[in-house]
Amino acid sequence: MTARRYLVLLAIIFSAAIGDILLSVGMKQIGAISPARWLDLLFAIRNPFVVLGILCLLIFFGSYLTALSWADLTFVLPATALGYVVVALLSKFFLHENVTTSRWLGIALISAGVGFVANGPALTGNRGQVTGDGEDKDTQGRTA
Repeated sequence: MTARRYLVLLAIIFSAAIGDILLSVGMKQIGAISPARWLDLLFAIRNPFVVLGILCLLIFFGSYLTALSWADLTFVLPATALGYVVVALLSKFFLHENVTTSRWLGIALISAGVGFVANGPALTGNRGQVTGDGEDKDTQGRTA
């Protein structure tokens, strides 16, 4: 896998995590919104943290689409699960949330699962053999 592809995966991980943190900060400032008054969510856009969170999640979405253009969903989604670690760390240190031992254990299990996925090819295809870097090779070993 190329350095550019690693950068796309890092953009997915960090833009999603930072976007979620910003949304959390903004929505805590706004207060509780009940299902009966869901239109109040439209006023959430006036909060700068919510706006920045949405922008970060738009970056996440663009990066995610980019990754899906060259890799299988079964590779991209687990590979970006490291974002759970980033969210937990940001939540602990910036939001001062209590991240319990059982949550850390769950995050560790998810991260361990990423290791299993990372060893396989990024892209499976029917054109030929797929290499570990996601490049599709024909039966002669040429890049398709």
